[in-house]
Order: sequence, then structure tokens, then C-alpha cells
Amino acid sequence: EDFEVLEDDDDDLSELPPLEDMGRVRTPAKDSQSSEQAPGEAAEDPQEWLDVLGSGLLKKKTLVPGQGVESRPRKGQDVTVRLKATLEDGSVVEENPSLTFTLGDCDVLQALDLCVQLLEMGETALIMSDAKYCYGPQGRSPDIPPNAALTLEVELLEARDAPDLELLNGKEKIALANRKRERGNFYYQQADYVLAINSYDIALKVIDSSSKVNFSPEEEAELLDVKVKCLNNLAASQLKLDHYEAALKSCNLVLEHQPGNIKALFRKGKVLAQQGEYREAIPILKAALKLEPSNK
Repeated sequence: EDFEVLEDDDDDLSELPPLEDMGRVRTPAKDSQSSEQAPGEAAEDPQEWLDVLGSGLLKKKTLVPGQGVESRPRKGQDVTVRLKATLEDGSVVEENPSLTFTLGDCDVLQALDLCVQLLEMGETALIMSDAKYCYGPQGRSPDIPPNAALTLEVELLEARDAPDLELLNGKEKIALANRKRERGNFYYQQADYVLAINSYDIALKVIDSSSKVNFSPEEEAELLDVKVKCLNNLAASQLKLDHYEAALKSCNLVLEHQPGNIKALFRKGKVLAQQGEYREAIPILKAALKLEPSNK
């Protein structure tokens, strides 16, 4: 289930093994609507466009008014929106009549996560976003090219409080943690390691939250498996940012549960070597090598 290490860039990829289960990542539903109309509208009524971040890279315009400012959703709530996304040439790349996500958790494109907080219940808005807040320099194969700006037409349909973590059953908790972990994998692939860390942290908070529900031994084992994957991927992201102490802590947490985890051993050895602790790094890397002698 793990990705193999690619062969085309030894200098870069030798830094760390691949993420856990990257092959399972499902790119979340996202993005935009006809930016052919939007620029014209912006030119006619520039005062109607809200410059969300003050940089001109993310703008919002109300098409259908909502139910008032007091009806806006709050961070942490689960919101449901209707979404239509288009490229600058007008081609539709996403249509979702009922997209649900946790507001403020970066579960979706930043453009959507930032702007939905400003929508009133029932409001329909047009959002024009630079690629920076969408799919960035990576794009989304095959329909969204690199560095593509997107236009989103969004209607806020519902906002409700997120479920109480203490009341989730085993399957629900596992599914929620895996969704957050997969979002972290998406950001890792986009080389946005800060947001990857955020998603892995949220997944770990879900897993470690107290529960009023009894889980089966199989569910407990699966939760531990998800936790180990999150910690390993968290360490990989922290290494990319040279956050060595944090990466070392993440590796040690994995090794508490699985002393022979090859990725955690390798990353711990890598961290210690980067810190000049060669005497400590050598036996750890030797232990990893003994476990998988053919591992590149």
C-alpha cells in the first residue's frame, strides 16, 4: 500500500521514505466557475467585489443575497455547499450539488475554506481565486493545468455543529481520521508541508480524543494503524521543514507502538544525523537496514 521511492531524483528523495498510503489519496471535490463572466462583471461593478485577503488574489461577489450576517457559519461547523468550478476558458472542472466539509480544517481548497466563512445562509456567490489558493503549481491531472486560476460558484446550503467526537463509534472515528489523513497526503503531494502538518494534527486529535463508546479490538487495532501512519507522515512533513525536534518526537511516538517500524527508524536516524548525533544515528540506521536489507 506504500508508494515506492521514485528513482529520478536521488538527492531529494533520499531524504525520506514515501508517505503511507499515498496511492489512496482522493483529491477532494473543489474549484471554480466561469471566469469569463467574472472579469467583465468586476470591471462594471468593482465596488461589488470583496478583496478577501487584500492582495487581489482572492475575490468574492454576492450573486444571490443570503439571510443576514448572523446566519454565517462558524469555524468548526460542518457546512454543505453547492459548487461549480471553471477554468479561465470557461470549461467546467467540478460540479457538486452537495459538498460537505468542516469549515476551517482545510478539508477543501483554501479559496473555498476562506470564502465560505463569509457566506450567509442561502447566499450564492462567485469566487475568483489565484492558483495559489487552489491547486497551485501542481495542478490536478488531467483537467486542471499547473498555476490555473479558478472561478467558483458557491451556494451555502447548510451549516451544523460537527459531531461530538466522544459519541462517534469505531467505524465513524476511523473514517473521520482517515479523511483528515488523506487530506494531509494531498497537501504533502502539493509540497504544502505546513497544511499537511495541520491535517495530520487534526487526524491525531480525532484518534486520541476520549470516547464514551466501546470499540472492538479490531477497531482499536485499526485506529492504532491510522495513528502510526499519521505520525510517520507527520514526521516526513516536519523533516521537509527542518523541524528536527518535532520530527524526532513523532518518530519516537511511532516507535513506542511499533519498535520495528522501518520508516520511523529511518527518519529518526536521519534526524539524528542532521543534528550531528552520528553515534546515536548509526545503530538506528543499522537496525532499519537489518529489518529490510534491500530497502534503498
